[in-house]
Amino acid sequence: MKSAGTAASVAEPGDRSEGAGVPRGLTALLTTAMAFSMMQLFLLGALGPRLVDGLGVSETLLGLTTTVGFGTAAVLSPAGGRIVDRVGPRRALVALLAVSGAALGLIGAAPGPALLLLAVALGGLPQALANPATNKAILAAVPAPRRGAVTGAKQSGVQLGAFAAGLPLAAAAGLIGWRGAVGVAAVAAAAAALWAWRALPADPPPAPAVAVRAPASSDGPVPWLAGFSLFLGAGIASVNTYLALYGVQRLGMGPTVAGALIAVLGVSGIAGRVGWSRAATPGRAPWLPGLLAGGAVGAALLLAVSARFEPLVWAAAVAVGVFAVSGNAVSMVLVMQRSAPGRAGRDTALVAAGFFAGFAVGPPLFGLLAERGRYGDGWALVAAEFAVAGAVALLWAVRDRRTSRTDRTATT
Repeated sequence: MKSAGTAASVAEPGDRSEGAGVPRGLTALLTTAMAFSMMQLFLLGALGPRLVDGLGVSETLLGLTTTVGFGTAAVLSPAGGRIVDRVGPRRALVALLAVSGAALGLIGAAPGPALLLLAVALGGLPQALANPATNKAILAAVPAPRRGAVTGAKQSGVQLGAFAAGLPLAAAAGLIGWRGAVGVAAVAAAAAALWAWRALPADPPPAPAVAVRAPASSDGPVPWLAGFSLFLGAGIASVNTYLALYGVQRLGMGPTVAGALIAVLGVSGIAGRVGWSRAATPGRAPWLPGLLAGGAVGAALLLAVSARFEPLVWAAAVAVGVFAVSGNAVSMVLVMQRSAPGRAGRDTALVAAGFFAGFAVGPPLFGLLAERGRYGDGWALVAAEFAVAGAVALLWAVRDRRTSRTDRTATT
């Protein structure tokens, strides 16, 4: 049985020495990759009012697009982790950016719901590759003391994508149409794929078989973090998908102003992910997911009462970013601190699979309520999902503390 301190010191084969610095441009590239890996989610949420009016997409079908995309990502994630462990981060990052561009291009060209759902399913592949590939790149190139900061920065890329979808792209949709805005995002993703191909070093040879086949630790955090991520993802995805539509249908906002809610969520998520990831030291990190889930419950309750006092919706969007969205970044830090040699890709993928499964399940449940105008009940459901995530996280933290104490006693 590994103690927390032992697990935290484990590194991937080929790690850089602690005295080395972070390669120039690596953080920016990884942040960009994370932004494009989930760009379609935020575009569908920010452009939801336009899709409902212009493409004949119902509120329930809008939620189903999220289910298709993240259901695909959840199914592919375990295989994606193994693929990244084999082929290396460079090939995986180039592939995920290229496929992201193709999926966005298909979304922009979709004549109706059928092709839209097919394009969203294709977008599940880059989501499955994103966390394993970026975490693998960090373990291979970033010294251990800097990994928390770089992880927080690259995880904030997801929220950078939310900002881009909610403000500049939503504004562009008012000028060149929603299809034109999605097309701009597709071209940018293709350019990022070329950047990754030219900027990243060649992938190293595959790790030795004994390291690649290292079994998962039975007392490790991965199953618990996957469960935490399942409920956290269900709540976050519901907010991402329906917040702008809620602003239009219940609060009387225009589509561009409602899209700005997603941008606010994105900016606060960037700050939260960077800040909380820096705070996630090996001794403190196990307690942070439960703390962040508790703050997320408060954010969901603010949404529930915002129909009576509209300014609360902006405070709620900030709180969702600072607390709920940041929980995923902290879970990625924990995975890298605790993964055995050769398992970083697969452990990351298993936790990500739980997160994506939550993204697949949450919005359709919320959509059933939104289609009946019951947004208050929907936000209460989100609060309950965050509360369950917090309970799972706290149970693991208590168990992990007891295990660590037992290990220290046994070694003395």
